Amino acid sequence: MLDDRKVAVLRAVVVDYVQSHEPVGSRALVERHGLDVSPATIRNDMAALEDEGYLTQPHTSAGRVPTDKGYRLFVDKLGAIKPLSPAERRAIGSFMEGALDIDEIVARTARLLALLTHQVAIVQYPAPIPSRVRHVELVQLAPGRLLVIIIRANGSVEQRAVECGAMTEEGVAKARDWANRAVSGLSPSVAITAIGDALEKLSAPDRLQVAPLVRIVKQMLGASSSEKVVVGGVPNLARFGAEYEAMIEPLLVAIEEQVVLLRLLGEASRDSEEVTVRIGAENPYTPLRETSVVTSAYSPRASSDVAALGVVGPTRMDYPSTIAAVRAVARYVSRFMEGGSDGH
Repeated sequence: MLDDRKVAVLRAVVVDYVQSHEPVGSRALVERHGLDVSPATIRNDMAALEDEGYLTQPHTSAGRVPTDKGYRLFVDKLGAIKPLSPAERRAIGSFMEGALDIDEIVARTARLLALLTHQVAIVQYPAPIPSRVRHVELVQLAPGRLLVIIIRANGSVEQRAVECGAMTEEGVAKARDWANRAVSGLSPSVAITAIGDALEKLSAPDRLQVAPLVRIVKQMLGASSSEKVVVGGVPNLARFGAEYEAMIEPLLVAIEEQVVLLRLLGEASRDSEEVTVRIGAENPYTPLRETSVVTSAYSPRASSDVAALGVVGPTRMDYPSTIAAVRAVARYVSRFMEGGSDGH
């Protein structure tokens, strides 16, 4: 158990290292932080913190830098989160003003987070409220190729092409009527089961004919926009130079592989009032274990948290400011999507 002075020394080392990017020495800590002890005492405290795994010394006679364990204790001991400045709070509101649809809201949120934190921002699409199937339309594009169009009760339209056995015009109309009898008026989850059950009742030749259609309809009804993410602030990677060089390629790969980004967001606190911070080796994606991920849940509905947003950056990040920005943006976006005017 660290005493209060050692915790204060650790906090000072973290703050100085984040600002200077250079190993921190004992004399500098005394001068900059007004610690009411001698440099020799601070050196002893820093040595003790190193022995406990909170600090490390890059090379002999150098100052110390925080370890992942040191950053974790720093974050856990933060206490009050640094408040956003009035200018930052105004910027959040003005940045989102005029956003008309979910695509624009998500894209603006990613740009805003990147702007406030100077990190790479990741924003997951919220899961839509399930809407019943109104109609299934089939259009023959070519022999053996159909365009499947699903129209929802909320007016949304989705379409995909599917390869299937060649059908006559009469066969396409018959398949359309059969699909609509199976799923029209049903919620997506019920419709998926219903069309599967209907398929099993067909004769073997008919079942073989419409099986590709059933497969694509199930995929369309089961797809969730919450499996999609938007990334902002990739140019911020250039700020880290050689220090971050080894992590740029893995992060770019992760950006291409959306499933990785979803994993990074996946453990966001389900309480939208809280922020989750995963530091270094705490990350689920091994190639990014020299980064930190700060996330929060957000929701367009007060009743449930259905998506997450956050930032990825080096472990040497300004945690108080980053946590404050992620929390404030998550709160604002939730209230903005609910139609509230005050997201602060």
